[in-house]
Amino acid sequence: MNSLFPKIRFVLLAVVLLWLKTYIVYKLAFDIKIENTMDEIILFISPVSSLLFFIGLALFTEKHRNRLVFGISILLSVILFSNAVFYGFFNDFVTLPVLFQTNNMADLGTSIRELLTYKTFLMFGDVIILWVLLRMLPKHFSTAALTRTEKSAFYLVVASIFLVNLTVAELHKPSLFTRSFDREMVVKNLGLYNYHLYDIALQSKSSAQRAFASSNKFVEIENYVKSKDKHVNNQLFGSAKGKNVVVISMESTQSFVLNRKVNGKEITPFLNQFVKESYYFDNFYHQTGQGKTSDAEFIIENSLYPLDRGSVFFTHPNNEYTATPELLKDYGYYSAVFHSNDKTFWNRDLMYPSLGYDRFFSQIDFTGTEQNSVGWGLKDKDFFEQSIEHLKSLPQPFYTKFITLTNHFPFTLEPKDRYIDEYNSQSPIVNRYFPTVRYTDEAIKYFVKRLKEEGLYENTIIVIYGDHYGISENHNLAMAQFLGKEEITPFDTIQLQRVPFIIHIPGQTGKTISKVSGQLDVKPTLLHLLGVKTKNHTEFGTDLFAEEKDPMTVMRDGSFITKDYIYTKSICYDKNTSLPTDEAICKPYAEKAKAELNYSDKLIYGDLLRFAANNKHKTGTMTTVFE
Repeated sequence: MNSLFPKIRFVLLAVVLLWLKTYIVYKLAFDIKIENTMDEIILFISPVSSLLFFIGLALFTEKHRNRLVFGISILLSVILFSNAVFYGFFNDFVTLPVLFQTNNMADLGTSIRELLTYKTFLMFGDVIILWVLLRMLPKHFSTAALTRTEKSAFYLVVASIFLVNLTVAELHKPSLFTRSFDREMVVKNLGLYNYHLYDIALQSKSSAQRAFASSNKFVEIENYVKSKDKHVNNQLFGSAKGKNVVVISMESTQSFVLNRKVNGKEITPFLNQFVKESYYFDNFYHQTGQGKTSDAEFIIENSLYPLDRGSVFFTHPNNEYTATPELLKDYGYYSAVFHSNDKTFWNRDLMYPSLGYDRFFSQIDFTGTEQNSVGWGLKDKDFFEQSIEHLKSLPQPFYTKFITLTNHFPFTLEPKDRYIDEYNSQSPIVNRYFPTVRYTDEAIKYFVKRLKEEGLYENTIIVIYGDHYGISENHNLAMAQFLGKEEITPFDTIQLQRVPFIIHIPGQTGKTISKVSGQLDVKPTLLHLLGVKTKNHTEFGTDLFAEEKDPMTVMRDGSFITKDYIYTKSICYDKNTSLPTDEAICKPYAEKAKAELNYSDKLIYGDLLRFAANNKHKTGTMTTVFE
């Protein structure tokens, strides 16, 4: 041992420094829930085995050993840094599919800059210490060769530490590896660096699923879907048959802004009035994962769950789908998307043909200037104004989707465009959020006015939905202040995932519907209004106008909401009291939620919809000019 220690001194120093830094980042940058002392112990020891393994690889060389240790430390620090920045907005850990979304990086500039502070760069403090020590005491760190026995002993210790960590974690949290969608649990129990190895294994497994897929696997899922209640509201079925459809995706808009004020002024005065003239679903949740806006698009048009890792738009753009735009072709509809961002963002130029869209009006179809743009693209009002001219040129009936941008993180807006002042809290993000929501509300008001002026309003259904949350859990203190609560509990966090969902049909009386619902339900609800039967469709949503015995909305992380209960973070809450109740009550629902998520994942990973009888095997002939 005395002869071994000098040889591995620098390796051990690098491991200890990175270990301590990782734990500090765990506590400061990540919101990892610690329930008891054992959780804390597991969290503390979990990085050790992976750090010894990776940095210990340098022991297989001599001449450049210390440089290799230094290089591996930088690489692992970059992984830690990247997760900290990513977590700052998404409250999630990076997955392999996210890393391949490189064509999103150019447009992420403003969001990333908002998350970078001097504190984030302190994450490289250990690397600086290693560099200084190497420069000042180069002879203190031996690079003498290790014997085979010494190398074996080192990695035997590494393996032992990992097995002890794994055993304790599995005993403490049984079925750890059956909850791969719960990335926080994997990171907490196995460590961030082991999590990334596990993520690579999951990616390899998912990549192989299509090759081994068969029609038998599809039949199993098809039978499950057919067993679900698929009732229809006969009174409303076909009540909007033949009408145009305008779908508006409201960026980062959550329901808590409706009918609320900031500094004495309404945040959404137009929507507050519009819901009175429309069908408004006040218990409607977004169900997105890491794909955010693209996930919302995918869900509402396919009634399938998003993936738990990455965005379907990136991972499976060439799959076969039976999406709303494609289905409506049989009813004479022309389909188009309007979005003033780059056509490649979220891989839309490849995904939209797979969904059956005929036309994509992207950034090249709009005129953007410094004056009419902010953050990610055109300001919403200018976007709608320019879109109207394109909309007028489309064949009718049309199915169209408009994706707004102004209310995008980090929620920046010039003072001249603010209809209300910023909020006053310790979070600049929350403070700026309300003026950008207010601007989008005004832009939608303007768009509806223009539809009326152009004679399109009376023959058009207007569907408005919030795509995903705008305020993450990192801003719970400010949100508690705004909502007048002492704290934001996991129960509150789920309730904050409600987003607006409005269906406006000219000539029909408005009504607020409080049925538990989510983005999965948009497709069957809308198609039934248009007179399209969905009984044989492979989808997980239900018609929101139809009676349903026990509706349940499932989130991508396995959380769910029913009429009486909310389940999240392994806690079953009674909705009437907002307090935890017997977990056994939620167990049957949890099993159903897990089954649905697994079935949907199999459909996507295996491209199983190619085996569906009603699939037309699209070739993707969108008329967008991409040059």
